[in-house]
Amino acid sequence: MEYMEAIEVSHLIKKFGPLTALNDITFSVGEGETFGFLGPNGAGKTTTIRILTGISSPTSGTATIFGHDIERDTIAARQSMGIVSENSNVYDDLTAWQNMIFSAQLYHVGRKEREKKTNELLTIFGLHERRNDKVHGFSKGMKRRLTLAMGLVNSPRLLFLDEPTSGLDVQSNLIIRDVVTDLVGKGVTVFLTTHNIEEANVMCDRVAIINKGNIAAIDAPERLKKTIQSVQSIEFSFNHNSADQLDELRRLPLVNDAQKAGDKFKLYTQEPSEVIDAVMAYARTHNLKVISITTLGPSLEDVFIRLTGLKRAGGAVHAID
Repeated sequence: MEYMEAIEVSHLIKKFGPLTALNDITFSVGEGETFGFLGPNGAGKTTTIRILTGISSPTSGTATIFGHDIERDTIAARQSMGIVSENSNVYDDLTAWQNMIFSAQLYHVGRKEREKKTNELLTIFGLHERRNDKVHGFSKGMKRRLTLAMGLVNSPRLLFLDEPTSGLDVQSNLIIRDVVTDLVGKGVTVFLTTHNIEEANVMCDRVAIINKGNIAAIDAPERLKKTIQSVQSIEFSFNHNSADQLDELRRLPLVNDAQKAGDKFKLYTQEPSEVIDAVMAYARTHNLKVISITTLGPSLEDVFIRLTGLKRAGGAVHAID
């Protein structure tokens, strides 16, 4: 069987009046690949997904899904995809079973197959025992799992996941990640947008960073990290913490930035070995004991910040949609 790209985007431009939402972007996603799409607010992520799923038309350029042009051959292109939007698109007054069957009917799944898939997916997502309960009584995590199950009822070759684990409980988060891993193992292509940069780091084969309608970089997470190898850090914890330590540590020689996360401090520097010596000297001066200390290379978050020009606020990146 001839190999075909799952998604091919060529010179895509989208304008809303004077605003250019997408500025001549080009990329492809290989069959069976998990592809992450990251960008700050207004970067063009949502616009791209709307075009790829046939909801919106580009101003110019083309996009194909398994060789089918999304504008000229929309029905054929959409038959091979499953779409899981950021907001759970379930009907509260229907049962879990009824939501699944309704979704299967929309995808024109035959009666025998849709009942089989509904049983199978509700079991996988831990919802089979609640299949006859109306969805209005479900938690956010259960609704999210049901939404994902509905997006898989037609056995898609390509799955669009928009913020799949945002704000979910640990159990739902783990179930969704395990299911996505299993799907990828079966050759399903996944196009993933996420707030969680670490999620992209763990789940994605490649990541595209989009900013102001332009793609700033596309590569495997580890290769992206190597492009800014100069951004290194040391992470450590003391046996006692106080409010003024962060500012004092930030003023140590050769420290470019400092942040605190939980009981740990993280100092960014191009000279980690010298900063380690300075931290140890600081600890001795203040009668502190260093509980742990680790040297770290750049993270995907560091890459994201470098390429988009965003600033950390209180140790976190906030300007991500």
